[in-house]
Amino acid sequence: MKLSKYIAATLVCAALGGSTPIWPQSDEPEPPKVALSDQVLQLIPNGYREEVEKLHLTATKSDQRRLIRSSTIQPEAALALALKGMSTKVEGFEFMVQHLQEEPSAQRRGMILKFGITPVIRHVRDKEQREQLCATLNRIAAEDADAGVSSDAIDALRRLEWGYLSGMAVTRAAKAKTAGDLKGASLLLDDADAWLGWDGQMNLANFMRTPPPVFEVTSPNRSIHVVALGDFGTGSTQQMKVANVMKELQAKQPFDFGLTLGDNFYPNGVSSPDDPQWKSKWEDVYNPVGIQFYATLGNHDYMRPDGPAAEIIHAQTSRSWRMPATHYTFIAGPVQFFAVDTIELSDSVLPNKELAWLDAEIAKSHARWKVVYGHYQIYSATRGDERNLIDGLLPLLRNRVDVYLCGHDHNLQELKPEDGVHFFVSGGGGAGVYPFRQPNYSHSAFKQEQYGLTVLDANESQLDMRFVDLDGKEIYSSVIHK
Repeated sequence: MKLSKYIAATLVCAALGGSTPIWPQSDEPEPPKVALSDQVLQLIPNGYREEVEKLHLTATKSDQRRLIRSSTIQPEAALALALKGMSTKVEGFEFMVQHLQEEPSAQRRGMILKFGITPVIRHVRDKEQREQLCATLNRIAAEDADAGVSSDAIDALRRLEWGYLSGMAVTRAAKAKTAGDLKGASLLLDDADAWLGWDGQMNLANFMRTPPPVFEVTSPNRSIHVVALGDFGTGSTQQMKVANVMKELQAKQPFDFGLTLGDNFYPNGVSSPDDPQWKSKWEDVYNPVGIQFYATLGNHDYMRPDGPAAEIIHAQTSRSWRMPATHYTFIAGPVQFFAVDTIELSDSVLPNKELAWLDAEIAKSHARWKVVYGHYQIYSATRGDERNLIDGLLPLLRNRVDVYLCGHDHNLQELKPEDGVHFFVSGGGGAGVYPFRQPNYSHSAFKQEQYGLTVLDANESQLDMRFVDLDGKEIYSSVIHK
């Protein structure tokens, strides 16, 4: 699930002048979509309804029911729903570009840009289509009678340029790498990475996305005992219960350190390095455990523009929170850990600077065990396959990495190993648990709709992964031997 889904809900609300999004900003997996009902179709304004019917657009039943109940904003909300659907189809995109030039309503022109064109514009690669679109947007930016629409057109142009130039840099980098020019490939990936700041989805200084050299957390000549949890920062009773289990386990056998698997703060991340949530949802809860946690970012941590930067900077003053960059690697005992920012990795199947870094660091590693951890799933019986990670990240892990550990789905799972990679989902840290929407999912080895955490033990001969529930009981164990 990409960040744009969450931004879209907020934009719909802003466009309609409301304070509560029409579609919930919940992180729960989306239920199946069905054809739009006749009642919903009748709410879509004339001039758009015919195209929606032609494209056979769909939406979830809950979205449709919610739309029907929103009697005071039905035409605009219905149009927003239609535009989001049109953006997924080539014919719909072309219709919106044409209709943008004919629509007399400034509010609706703005909605076409915000909900229909801008979210997908950076994927436009066809030269002729791009040139036509660029000319249209330039004309609207310079000549539209409404200043707000001009601003939206300028934002769309910025996204269009970002997609085109970053794509060009990535394509050229691949050619340089094939030709053996690794220095040139690195330079071009740096160029592509610099364009991330224009994407509008993050507000991070480039040095915060530049990992430090590999560092040591414990001596490499000893076994390690580690705890991991994801999807926890709600302030809920369940979060406190999971934390109490961690403290009880710590008293019996001290952990060397901990890992977070993202979604560290709900619902919208933190606003600054000293946001009050740091005390109530982190320091008061996890400082008493007495260990340091090496954190990764989840999609909820990206909900505020300054949230990721705040989480990195907070590490300078915290006793327990560690995050030197959005991605980084360290050695502990016989394991090298690679913390990855899957929000960036899942946004595109194209190579990027983080993937190049990961590829190089894995190649240099001499560790007995290699564990990559982050937020989004590669496989899961709840959300299923995360296609962009399968295409972009998984090839770097095959026959090179032992474990991929993640959160995002609020339950506990092991998926069947593949080419030497063992997959675990540990998202039971405190947010509401998720059901398994794919009960016959072919990758499943174990799954339980349960709060809990993961304990990782490693020595030279084996690596153990254990799930522990709210009673402190081990409910599942998987042992990997070498």
